[in-house]
Amino acid sequence: MGSHKDSTPLPTPATRAGRAGLEALLDRPERAVIALDFDGTLAPIVPDPDQARAHPDAVPALAALAPKVAAVAVVTGRPAGVAVRNGGFAGVPGLEHLVVLGHYGAERWDAVTGTVTAPAPDPGVAAVRAELPGVLDGVGAWHGTWIEEKGRAVAVHTRRAADPQAAFEALRAPLADLAARHGLIVEPGRMVLELRPPGMDKGVALLEYLRETDAASVLYAGDDLGDLPAFAAVDKLRTDGTPGLLVCSGSAEVPELEERADLVVKGPAGVVDLLTRLASELA
Repeated sequence: MGSHKDSTPLPTPATRAGRAGLEALLDRPERAVIALDFDGTLAPIVPDPDQARAHPDAVPALAALAPKVAAVAVVTGRPAGVAVRNGGFAGVPGLEHLVVLGHYGAERWDAVTGTVTAPAPDPGVAAVRAELPGVLDGVGAWHGTWIEEKGRAVAVHTRRAADPQAAFEALRAPLADLAARHGLIVEPGRMVLELRPPGMDKGVALLEYLRETDAASVLYAGDDLGDLPAFAAVDKLRTDGTPGLLVCSGSAEVPELEERADLVVKGPAGVVDLLTRLASELA
């Protein structure tokens, strides 16, 4: 699929639709949108999400690629401002037009203004937050689990528990009941269950952003179950005639995403390598 000045070829997507998406991106980069998840895609997964940082080569790769395409967006379940801080995205030459769609698109940070815009939080989140400790205690899952405050959502992590998968499974039904009582939904992830308002997902956020940018092609990269709506959105776009490339930041934890992807790379390092090669290809 072409080669770089350093003669390292771009990887070839496994599907015909993926190959068409990559070809469209390379043919008309000025109308291509690059959209990426943060945790597990640009940043390695770590036991404490507060300590998650972008791969050291992620920002240089994005800064090299961004001026050659229509737009670059980070689409994340995190608050937009947290992703900007943990990613080191602010004030970077080349990323003057970066957009971060946080809380599954409910928040937006634009590098142009350096500000976050967002609607008022859902009152159900505050109600759930107040009840969560009692629910965890009642299930006997308090030890080793950890509550992450996300402003417009609240998440329960089980990665630090003695048996993370058992704790995750034990909490699924009680947290689904709690969420439903307050008009929220539960989004499962990699050893995390997030309670958030319905109607917020990465597919909705991605489609709205692509309409705004008038994209002629899109590359979306993700690693977790929360990225499946974005994968579905790209599938719909492809059915409607807009080429797209689905990239999975591979891990043993989420085989569902690998099965849906056109191209699987080895974690954040593989994503960064792909972005770097794309930037070189378009030089």
